[in-house]
Amino acid sequence: MISLGTLLVSVFTLVQLNCENLFDCRHDSLKNDQEFLPDAYRHWTPSRYWKKLNRIGQEIVACGGEGQQWKLPDVVALCEVENDSVLRDLTRRSLLRTARYEYVMTHSPDLRGIDVALLYSPFTFALIKSHTMRINPPTGMRPTRDILYAKGVRPVGDTLHIFVIHAPSRAGGEANTRPYRVAVVQRLCNAIDSIRREDVTANIIVTGDFNDYGNTPALQLLTQKALTDVSANAKGCNGAKGTYRYQGEWGSLDHVFVSEQLCKKGVSCRIFDAPFLMEDEEKYGGKRPWRTYQGPKYLGGFSDHLPLVVTFNLPFAESKP
Repeated sequence: MISLGTLLVSVFTLVQLNCENLFDCRHDSLKNDQEFLPDAYRHWTPSRYWKKLNRIGQEIVACGGEGQQWKLPDVVALCEVENDSVLRDLTRRSLLRTARYEYVMTHSPDLRGIDVALLYSPFTFALIKSHTMRINPPTGMRPTRDILYAKGVRPVGDTLHIFVIHAPSRAGGEANTRPYRVAVVQRLCNAIDSIRREDVTANIIVTGDFNDYGNTPALQLLTQKALTDVSANAKGCNGAKGTYRYQGEWGSLDHVFVSEQLCKKGVSCRIFDAPFLMEDEEKYGGKRPWRTYQGPKYLGGFSDHLPLVVTFNLPFAESKP
């Protein structure tokens, strides 16, 4: 018998995934989405679209583990999703529909029309509020993705603050675009400061595709806010040493930062590199993520990024004798 005051813990799981251009097949006149249309050079047909949706759904479900240890991820942060139509199809009409996820997402001024979203199980994360944070671009920077903020409570009363980010790419050179990523993260840090003015011990999670490897100036801003990159040393069980492979080298553009309070409760992070998500890399050898496209060539895979799976051991309840 467990005595009074014994603290039980529950596992709360977050998945971070860049979906690699999850577009629908319809043209939006306000977006530069022409390459993802049935008659465009990529031949993005409805059959390819639905195959992609089901692959992403399969990937998310598989992140929950195997056999009796399987558990549906509680929240899933997604990058490179186009719009509400895509998210409705993913959560209501794909093979993920039985998970009964709800979602919130941004509607950004990004020229390509890609956004970020958070799927959440309403049974384990009750959404209190959400909003988007617009980025005022510095000189030379094109409009980029908004930051998504979601505040929710777990069944036992713990409040979580989750930010989802997709920072500007390195197109144009890492050094030239570095100030753009710093500007986005600085906007994020200001929001974190606002939360901590009300609750210095707030449980904060920052996740997304930062388009930065390792200890760059943008990521340093977050460590200076007493956030820990729990994904820094994440590895896969099947050889993946990062979430992304470029010219034969593994690296992680995707990161998950966690506040000190959550780290103390226990957290672990791994790269989910199941064999069905990987393919042979002919040019450089070894394996790489099985992506949907290689340039204009359709490969029919999942994504060019592998997902991060973060497990939190959070207080659940106190039992009575």
